Amino acid sequence: MNILLTFDVEIWCNGWAMLERDFPASFERYVFGRSAAGDFALPKTLETLARHGLRGVFFIEPLFAARFGIEPLATIVRLIQQAGQEVQLHLHPEWTDEAKSPLLPNVTAKRQHLSFYSRQEQEALIGHGLRLLREAGQATAPSAFRSGSFACNEDTLPAVAANGLRFDSSINRTLSVSSPGAIQPQSAGLCEPFTAGNGLEVYPMTLFRDGFGHLRHAQIGACSARELIQAMQCGHATGWSSFIALSHNFELMVPKKSKPDPIVVRRFEALCSFLASNRNTLPTVGFNDLTPLPDTVHGLPLPHTSGVSTAIRYVEQSLRRLH
Repeated sequence: MNILLTFDVEIWCNGWAMLERDFPASFERYVFGRSAAGDFALPKTLETLARHGLRGVFFIEPLFAARFGIEPLATIVRLIQQAGQEVQLHLHPEWTDEAKSPLLPNVTAKRQHLSFYSRQEQEALIGHGLRLLREAGQATAPSAFRSGSFACNEDTLPAVAANGLRFDSSINRTLSVSSPGAIQPQSAGLCEPFTAGNGLEVYPMTLFRDGFGHLRHAQIGACSARELIQAMQCGHATGWSSFIALSHNFELMVPKKSKPDPIVVRRFEALCSFLASNRNTLPTVGFNDLTPLPDTVHGLPLPHTSGVSTAIRYVEQSLRRLH
């Protein structure tokens, strides 16, 4: 079973009123994660993957560069490419109305989600994202896309395909904003990959049933390491071909603080250690490594985890609030 460790790379300025003032410090925090213990954003993530010999997929959000210029985006692209990891496209259209040169005509107010734009507008914004990554020095054209906040509708997948991308990972069936409409075949279930036409293959976010029966997506900051490992083991045992895990460039940091989150750091280290020890059966791959999907989709039970692994998460999340 292929493991896709995906990281959404984003920058936020804690509000839109003082962007010019806040951006430099926000860039340092979200990209580098400066702290007394070292750099715990992208550098720590990339170092951990390299130390364990693992592949990662980094979905970079580039629209902020339409406000602040290409060089900050180029810094991110260089960090990831020099580490030998895969760069793909991520979009948070909240930046659209902040661009110094308009990305779309007559957009003067905030529209949070990509699904709040027409198909033509979505197609144009994806095109702008590809252009910005190219200008930032991305060596290989992206092949995969993920919408910010997993927001999508019936227009999103056609807009992705129209830009020549081969893969989409914008669907997360735990979120109401992630609604691709009738494009997803019923036979695909909640998170099985499927083909959407025009050469596009869709890899939804992997979901599992936790130890209390709740549906949960496989995010490092939102699951215990034991849950993630058990979900991967269960998926492999029941015949899943792929498992999509999620993290962010800033997820190893305590929210709104400049210090590492020891619990999430340990989770990530434990998961990477497990994957390094099981690389023959659970290889980490990029989207560019994937072989074409089969023509038929077979219904498979969702991976599940034990009550103990979920109870560990509840305890960990309570302890995290103390940091």
